[in-house]
Amino acid sequence: MRFDNVAILSLAHIEAPHRITSTWIDEQLAATMDRVGLRAGLLEGLSGIVARRFWDEGVMPSDVAAAAAELALERADLPRERIGICVNTSVCRDWIEPSTACIVHGKLGLPPTAMNFDMGNACLAFMNGMDVVGAMVERGALDYGLIVDGEGSRHVIEQTIARLSRPDATEAEFRAQFAALTLGSGAAAMILCRADKHPDAPRYLGSTTIAATEWNHLCRGRDDYMETDTRTLLMQGLSLAGRTWEAATAEMDDWRAEAFDEFVIHQVSSVHTESLAGQLGLDLDKVLRVYPEHGNIGPAGVPFVLSKSVQEGRIQKGARVALMGIGSGLNCAMGEVRW
Repeated sequence: MRFDNVAILSLAHIEAPHRITSTWIDEQLAATMDRVGLRAGLLEGLSGIVARRFWDEGVMPSDVAAAAAELALERADLPRERIGICVNTSVCRDWIEPSTACIVHGKLGLPPTAMNFDMGNACLAFMNGMDVVGAMVERGALDYGLIVDGEGSRHVIEQTIARLSRPDATEAEFRAQFAALTLGSGAAAMILCRADKHPDAPRYLGSTTIAATEWNHLCRGRDDYMETDTRTLLMQGLSLAGRTWEAATAEMDDWRAEAFDEFVIHQVSSVHTESLAGQLGLDLDKVLRVYPEHGNIGPAGVPFVLSKSVQEGRIQKGARVALMGIGSGLNCAMGEVRW
């Protein structure tokens, strides 16, 4: 999907306030790990995740998604009455219904003419949201579109610790639910606009997506539970990423690893990030690695890393930035922003 007239008017992220270390989680699960023969330090050692963040008790996904959106609106200096659509892409939801998007819409006081809905596609949803809103901007259906995401890992991690602390919990259950303990919390928001109205804004040039849905059983989750075949998921995810890279090379202009100034990657762990970089020939010095302190923050990951990279001065005017995500299902997307 290629765009000629789509730009990023503003971007924002919010970090959750409470730092929860992998060592603390190990301590909660020490009795089980000792009983089933798993060594202390396994969580940090295998994932490279030193800590992840929690929101305050009672904070809802819509609260933090709306807060990130307020920041994006402020940075855009855009009246909220100009927003034509609000798409929420979070895995975490306030309720099954109504949509979290409509709650965010209400909290922001967006105009009644602004369409709003949730879009779910695991960790790839924000990038999918960029394509859907971008397509509407490209065809002139609207001038400004808002994409939001708010993720919270407190509930699922607390429930996973409680299950794995039972005296009958097995090593197989521990390994199957291990990935739930790597999840983090964060929020992000982005406003897309018409490039011809904002010629100095970073251009979103579009993306390439490839599916391998025969592997939809490798990671399955609910709000309090996630079960993952981590080894097969990594192997098949890397294979899919390779095919997506080849497709992007054919579809996008001058798509070469050495041509990019920054790689913004959805990050799951050290193994995932380093394996992906190795397979595709990416320079890890061009990757802002957030997983050691934030864990896997799901679909908020790509905009969160992009926003932090801009904040830290890693991305300058004219930079070529690759956006790269893999979501359980499996689906993979790779896109480009010309800053």
